[in-house]
Amino acid sequence: MSEPPLFVPVRVGTCAPALRLFRTASGERTAVAFSSALKLADVLGADQPWVLLTAPALRSLIAELDVIGLVVDPAGTMTRPAKRVA
Repeated sequence: MSEPPLFVPVRVGTCAPALRLFRTASGERTAVAFSSALKLADVLGADQPWVLLTAPALRSLIAELDVIGLVVDPAGTMTRPAKRVA
């Protein structure tokens, strides 16, 4: 049984697309993917570029990076890390 493809946000560079990483509320880097183009557009906007990857392919891409994991279908995004309260 094959893995369903995920819609993965990317940044468009001069040579090739680059994986777009995000930060969790605690400030740690994470990869994000969506189960549909509509869900991606709802969270990141209709103009957000994306590529199709399977979860194993995406995990392989982030394996050597300082990334805590993969979040599928996040409810929203933040523009900056949340302030820490002592």
